[in-house]
Amino acid sequence: MDTYTAIKERLLGLLGERRLSVHALAIASSVPPSTIKNILYGKSKNPGVVTLKMLCDGLGISLTEFFETDVFRNLEEEL
Repeated sequence: MDTYTAIKERLLGLLGERRLSVHALAIASSVPPSTIKNILYGKSKNPGVVTLKMLCDGLGISLTEFFETDVFRNLEEEL
């Protein structure tokens, strides 16, 4: 799995766990809904750290918690 897919799947999983819509996360994180949708639907394949931090703040988790999964631990090297 590549990094983009891992980020997208993690974000989708967190939205599902918290029963949040893209719109609700946009309000909670101050990230425009279009930016979130671009990440989820593949238009933005390299979301910035600041954007991810804002999304994590909106989800009530730290960046460490976002990336602290087996999926991220086992990512293959991307050169």
